[in-house]
Amino acid sequence: MAIPTKPRISVIITTFNAPDELWLVLVGYQMQTERDFEILIADDGSDSRTAAVVERFRNSCDIETHHVWHENDGFRKCEILNRAIEQANSDYLLFTDGDCIPRPDFLAVHLREAEPKRFLSGTYNNLPESFKGLITEANVRSGLAFRLKWLRTNGLPFSSKCLRLVRNKTFTSVMNRLTTTRPTWNGCNVSGWKSDIEAVNGYDERMRYGGLDREIGLRMNNLGIRGKQIRFKAICLHVDHPRGYMNDEDLQRNLSIRNDTIRSKLTRTPYGIRRAA
Repeated sequence: MAIPTKPRISVIITTFNAPDELWLVLVGYQMQTERDFEILIADDGSDSRTAAVVERFRNSCDIETHHVWHENDGFRKCEILNRAIEQANSDYLLFTDGDCIPRPDFLAVHLREAEPKRFLSGTYNNLPESFKGLITEANVRSGLAFRLKWLRTNGLPFSSKCLRLVRNKTFTSVMNRLTTTRPTWNGCNVSGWKSDIEAVNGYDERMRYGGLDREIGLRMNNLGIRGKQIRFKAICLHVDHPRGYMNDEDLQRNLSIRNDTIRSKLTRTPYGIRRAA
C-alpha cells in the first residue's frame, strides 16, 4: 500500500458568514500554478451557507478541502485557527482570510521564498467598496482582476500601494528590500513552518479582533524566528468593508497581551493549541 504523501503547503482560510466572498477566494486557489496543496476552512461558526460553498468547491475540483467548524459563540477566531493548525497535514502553513483573493502565483511565491527559521510577511491589496460586484468569478479565473490597468480603469485611486501590483521580478525584489514596513505576522497573508508555530503554541485564544495576528509573530521573534518581507511578491486582493465587530475594549485587552509578550519576552502562550494542565 502506498504511503500518503504530505502536501507541500496547507492553506488555512478564516471565514465567518461571507459565502460569496469565500467562493471567489476558493476560485483563486483553484487557479493556482502550484497544485500540491490542501485547503482548511477555519470557520468561526458560520451558518449552513458556508458549508454549501465548501461542498460546491469540493465537487468542482480535486483540491483536498477540509471544513474546520465550531458553533457560533462570539468572536473565537484564534480558537478555530488553532484547531485548523492541528488538522493541517503539511509541514508548511499559509494563513489568509476568506475575503482575500490570491493571484495565480500566490502559493508558488510563498513556497519559493520559504526559509528555515523564517516566516513570510505579506499583506492584502485593499480595493474600495465600489469593487464589490466588479470582482467576479470570470475575471478572477481570467486573471483580469489582478491587472493594475484594469483596476485603475475601474476606479482604483493611484497611490504608492499600486506598485505592489506591478509584475516584474527585479522590481518586486528591490521594493521588498527598500520598504520601511517591518515584516510582521499578518493573518491575511503570512506563512511559516508548522513546527515553529507549534513551538510558540499557536494563537493566543484570549485575543479577539485587533492585532491578534501580530502577537503570535512577536512570540516567534522572541524565539529567534524572523519575518521576511514579501508584500510586493505575494499578491491578494481584498474589497474593503465595514468592521462592525471592532470595539475599544477588545483592542485594549489585545494591546495589553501584546505588551506583556514584548515586556516578558514570551516565546509561548499557555492559552494556545496546548492548554496548561
